[in-house]
Amino acid sequence: MSTRSRLRSDLAFPFRIDRRGRSAHADRDEHIRDLIEQVLFTSPGERVMRPDFGCGLLDLVFAPSSPELTSTLELSVQASLQRWLGDLIEVEALDVNSEENVVRVQLRYAVRATGAVREDVFEGRAAA
Repeated sequence: MSTRSRLRSDLAFPFRIDRRGRSAHADRDEHIRDLIEQVLFTSPGERVMRPDFGCGLLDLVFAPSSPELTSTLELSVQASLQRWLGDLIEVEALDVNSEENVVRVQLRYAVRATGAVREDVFEGRAAA
């Protein structure tokens, strides 16, 4: 691995200014986590140049919970992650839970570039 690829840095999401007054950056793992969060909590139609981007998870926060809805959500999330981030990650386990106004996604995935397996929890809240 070259020095350049080890020192790779991407812009942090959401965009912000760091303590030095510059654009904040994220390392590879942070960047991939940021990308996953964007896919999960972006609703299709929200992005102008990519109207089919996202999986619309937050659209179903207030929907009545049922085993069928949970299975559908998990399938939709899996498909969206595969479509948009399949070249970066491989989803190993996925669990979607909805409680009141919060959607929680527990995700275990392998980073394709390094083979590292990560487990993260993503939470999204519906706007009041």
